[in-house]
Amino acid sequence: MELFINYQSDLMLILSAICVLLAIFSLITNYISAGKRKALLLMTSSAALLMICDRASYVFQGDMSTLGYFMVRVSNFMVYLATLVIFYAFNEYLIEFAIKDCKMEAMPKGLGYIRVIISLGIFTLIVSQFMNFYYTIDSNNFYRREEGFGVSYVFPAATVIIHYIVAFKHFRKRFRIFLLGLLCMSFSVIAATIQYFNYGISLVNVTLAGSVIAFYMLTIIDANKIYRKANEQKIKFLEDKHKHSRKMLLQTSEALATAIDAKDNYTNGHSLRVARYSEMIARRIGKTEEELELIYIAGLLHDIGKIGIPDYVIGKEEGLTDEEFAMICEHPNIGRRILSKLDTSPDICYGASYHHERFDGNGYPEGLAGDRIPEIARIIAVADAYDAMTSRRSYRDILPQTEVRNEIAKGIGTQFDPRFAMIMLKIIDEDELYSLRQTLRPTASE
Repeated sequence: MELFINYQSDLMLILSAICVLLAIFSLITNYISAGKRKALLLMTSSAALLMICDRASYVFQGDMSTLGYFMVRVSNFMVYLATLVIFYAFNEYLIEFAIKDCKMEAMPKGLGYIRVIISLGIFTLIVSQFMNFYYTIDSNNFYRREEGFGVSYVFPAATVIIHYIVAFKHFRKRFRIFLLGLLCMSFSVIAATIQYFNYGISLVNVTLAGSVIAFYMLTIIDANKIYRKANEQKIKFLEDKHKHSRKMLLQTSEALATAIDAKDNYTNGHSLRVARYSEMIARRIGKTEEELELIYIAGLLHDIGKIGIPDYVIGKEEGLTDEEFAMICEHPNIGRRILSKLDTSPDICYGASYHHERFDGNGYPEGLAGDRIPEIARIIAVADAYDAMTSRRSYRDILPQTEVRNEIAKGIGTQFDPRFAMIMLKIIDEDELYSLRQTLRPTASE
């Protein structure tokens, strides 16, 4: 205890500085409610004032100057007042906690009683200044306890008791932060009991300031957890919404692909197979799952422009006239116009617009060559050609696998991007039983 007495003045100075900093932090903290910020600001600033005034009361006691006269009286009064204000601010925090965090329609009556108790405590403090009930300042400018000194402890102690009752009655689901806060404030009541029998120390005030600091830290930790949880829920909601949107896009794309392919019995399932082949190629070059999904959708919609081509041209079994072939060659441009509104996923539009471009620049509709052709279109071009050769047409049957491989190999560097054509050749070589064309035929559900 002697060690505490020797260093309590320095300790008060340190605690006051910490409380001032916490008061500033309370002003700029924006992830807790305004009501809690105000309560924390009042608590920390009152704790800072408590330490400053308590230290001043020791520094100026016995000082017979005019400044000493006023400082001893003002600082001792403010010590008592600041103590009551701290308990009041703590109660206001709990009211905000009850209404905002625990979703109570009205604050518990006990917290309302504490407002009355604190108000009565402040009134008693003011009256005591005229009746010398709590303390007096003697002729040598020294603080002296009086008979009613113990009454000053009644008001804080009563608030703690009522807080415990309210906590057990109303806040069992969120009891942790409430209980920790009460324990912090309870330490000052315990310290008051010790100080009552040890005159000349400021154990209560130092403990109370420390309790305010501890409660502030607990509050920030709890707020961080709540903030993090809210963020996680928001992220999950956005992720679920994103997944739902992607699923809707995928299902819509599959439905459109089915509608497109239904224009010709011989191409039924073509778009679905091109999408799958494209995905297989893209997976082998290390595309991410999100990129694979995008490529798959682009494969589904690569022929969407055929919606604008007359059915008699699409389903014509004999050779096409030059005019009809020109109509067919227009479907990439039609597809571009249809998909141009998908500005968040332009690659889908590129698949439809440029899958008939050739690597040597002799394709259509723009005659692009090499890397000027979007990568997704170069992938789809290989997959589209493979499916065209491994599908039955009105004018021929499915080509033998060897012939399909030779045609792909022949097109390397001319019709196809060498990188993607080589991957397709590897896929063909691995498919020794030529089962790929069978497993990816459309089922009854498709």
